[in-house]
Amino acid sequence: MQPLPRSRRIRARRGAALTAVTVLTLAVSTSAGTGRLLPDSTTASGARAMSAARSSALGPCMINGGLEVQMSEGLPTPTGYTRSTGTVRALTLMIDFPDARGKGSAQARYREFFPQTRTWFRTSSYGRLDYRPEVPIRGWLRMPKPFRSYGIERGAPFDPGYRTLVEDIVAAADPKVDFRRYDLVNVLVTPNAGPSALDTVLSVTFAGNTEAPTADGVPVANASFVYSRQDDGSGSYARTGYRVLPHENGHVFGLPDLYTQEGGGAVGHWDIMSEDWGANNDLLGWHKWKLGWLDPHQVACASVPGTTTEHLLTPLSRAGGPKLVFIPVDGSTGYAVELRTRGGNDEAVCRPGVLIYKVDAEVDTGRGPVTVYDSRRDSGGCTRSPNVHAELSDATFTPGETFKDPRHGVRVEVAGADLEGNHVVRVTRR
Repeated sequence: MQPLPRSRRIRARRGAALTAVTVLTLAVSTSAGTGRLLPDSTTASGARAMSAARSSALGPCMINGGLEVQMSEGLPTPTGYTRSTGTVRALTLMIDFPDARGKGSAQARYREFFPQTRTWFRTSSYGRLDYRPEVPIRGWLRMPKPFRSYGIERGAPFDPGYRTLVEDIVAAADPKVDFRRYDLVNVLVTPNAGPSALDTVLSVTFAGNTEAPTADGVPVANASFVYSRQDDGSGSYARTGYRVLPHENGHVFGLPDLYTQEGGGAVGHWDIMSEDWGANNDLLGWHKWKLGWLDPHQVACASVPGTTTEHLLTPLSRAGGPKLVFIPVDGSTGYAVELRTRGGNDEAVCRPGVLIYKVDAEVDTGRGPVTVYDSRRDSGGCTRSPNVHAELSDATFTPGETFKDPRHGVRVEVAGADLEGNHVVRVTRR
């Protein structure tokens, strides 16, 4: 398959308000072999399960986009990304520069992100992703050139600056690191290199990059770089600051950015690929299916016209049980229906209920591939958590409420809830 256009993801923050800018992530659909960065590994998330699903009743719900779409929401995820189930080893390096020497110990920098990131993935994946950060070099890895010489700034492309930086990282680490042992690379940059994240967020991920420099014979194809400290200004950094890394690693697993030029207004705080500041949040059920964290029997496909079907939904934060109903509109778009409650990684949920959102596999990363529908438009929301998109915080539908799309003949009614918090939804297709 032909590689997709190069892209990059960038984010900016002005003062205490998060302002998202157009973001594009380097992504290709050619086989890169990143299961352990080995050329012959299977890299598509949940590839075997998705193959079985395509030939089953779930086939009509496996929407997809064209090859030109950057980090498409389509299923299955193309090869080239890091696998997202089983044991995944993350090479984690702390680097500094001659003009920005690491302040404090490199291990202190490491502890800003671990074990929290590992715990976040274990919780979100229901234990299906065994994420193992490994630190073969425990001190600061000094780069040979000053930070400013790499030309890294907000939105910097891979070439030439990042290529040079990756080459220098490989050269410095190679005597102590066998890159063939790892599935992805985390580069934790000393926070005093570059501007404060309150001014400009430099953190970036290059994913599925088969044109990346090689190390020990394999391309450094999936790498996340974290700069500064993404303090949201609420004084909660020690508890929440790590969340930039699960977001960045979401890209190495093939997930797109869900925020847009206007910020988190399309999805709000319902997915960490939309907002990774402030209070903890989980991934959408669609993403959990895409990553192979849901079994086929946990997903229902309401694809038959002229039918009304009822579906039980259990909270997304709870392991086991039915989790997702998808209603395809055409080959690239559809509606996802799931139940969100406070629990697990969803600490900021203030109105438990059924979340309904549209998924469009033809929309690029950072351009709004997912849109959450607000059951209480212009309400101002219900959250009091700082730096959480308030308007969509009460977007969920509760028993007795109905979502309608007359144009496509789709109706979703929340028919009821039981004492355990499970909900029943009734889906009507015209």
